[in-house]
Amino acid sequence: MSVEVLDGTTIVSFVEDEEAFNGLIQDHFSRLDTDKDGLLSYAEMLKELQSLRVIETHFGIDVKTDPDELASVYGSLFFQFDHDSNGSVDLEEFKAEMKEMMLAMASGLGCLPVQMALEEDSFLKLAVELESAKLTACA
Repeated sequence: MSVEVLDGTTIVSFVEDEEAFNGLIQDHFSRLDTDKDGLLSYAEMLKELQSLRVIETHFGIDVKTDPDELASVYGSLFFQFDHDSNGSVDLEEFKAEMKEMMLAMASGLGCLPVQMALEEDSFLKLAVELESAKLTACA
């Protein structure tokens, strides 16, 4: 984990760099697709969703969460990715939802830079690294 400075422009630039963004999406999708059938089942995505700890923490402090509430939240998140409601997520659905989520984050951040603690292989960390590489190449 590292602390990085980023803003919405950093994220938008990353999403618009189709080669970098699509490569990262493909790699991430492949890691999640444990049975290598080209689709993500709820069980395969559940591990990823659980790692986000969406409602299991409150300002960084673990809280006891009702298992039914957790199941409902994770089911809703999976449904967001499963655009055609067929019970699985293909690469295009995954890519479209990740793009939408990243652009929503960018919109929320706006133009003011903020410091964030980022996981090493996270999408946001890679966005910062891509921007840094572009700035270095221009210098």
